[in-house]
Amino acid sequence: MTELFEGLVISHLGKGLAVETANKTILCQTRRQLEKAAVGDRVLWSQTGIDQGRVEKILPRSSLLARPDRNKKTRPVAANIDKVFVVFAEEPYCDFLLIDQYLAICENKTIDAELIFNKIDLGKKTNLENELMVYQSLNYPIYRTSTITNTGLGELRQALDQHISILTGQSGVGKSSLTNTLIPDKQIKTNTISDTTKHGRHTTTAATLYHLPDGGALIDSPGVAVFGLAELSEQQLAFGFREFQPLIQQCQFHNCRHLQDKGCAVRDAAETGKIAQSRYLRFLKLREKMPTTN
Repeated sequence: MTELFEGLVISHLGKGLAVETANKTILCQTRRQLEKAAVGDRVLWSQTGIDQGRVEKILPRSSLLARPDRNKKTRPVAANIDKVFVVFAEEPYCDFLLIDQYLAICENKTIDAELIFNKIDLGKKTNLENELMVYQSLNYPIYRTSTITNTGLGELRQALDQHISILTGQSGVGKSSLTNTLIPDKQIKTNTISDTTKHGRHTTTAATLYHLPDGGALIDSPGVAVFGLAELSEQQLAFGFREFQPLIQQCQFHNCRHLQDKGCAVRDAAETGKIAQSRYLRFLKLREKMPTTN
């Protein structure tokens, strides 16, 4: 019987996987007909050569984030995530629609979502505070950070401690600067992955899991890791807006779409100011983006 070992997928290398096991990293191919593995997956693998192996099984996941792929399919991005940190800044212009999309997906996948207001060293008079107050009222933690002045980094490190987390958000908001600050030897670790596996090719677009100095891990996914809405139904999208949840049961019809439906408690709450109208309007925009409504 082939001996199986447990390992952790820490990156994709070309068509292979960098799998961390017993304090070393090996290059693994994946058994045919096995589903695509994600960074953060725990796997069982068999040895096929010196520092080489084959992934035989993906162990059960506690969570999975996926992104849109070709042919309306999805591709796994990260598995077994505890927290998603959505990074934004005043520059580039803050995309609250994207933030709400991330939050709705996390809400449905029971992954904790927290917000990072980065680049606060710019010292601009922000127009974001009213919206941020809405998120705070919904119990979404907000960290105000700057890698230039080291503001807020201690609190952020505490939030990351002992968790598997991922940073996501628009391009240009400072995710790379935050990651490089939180993981001082990131480049050394990246080179080690490539050197020890040799046969694989590590690219800057590959998501990679790094162990944090004080415990826990951070998955760095360069670019905009857009977690698609394709996996959500219309009802799940509404549930993803935390303030809608107690209102949904109050709607007159159980299949209420929260548009112009008669007796919609969600729309009424937005119109009367019981919930933020700005969030309700973004819900309508996200609903239009969903594949099922096109």
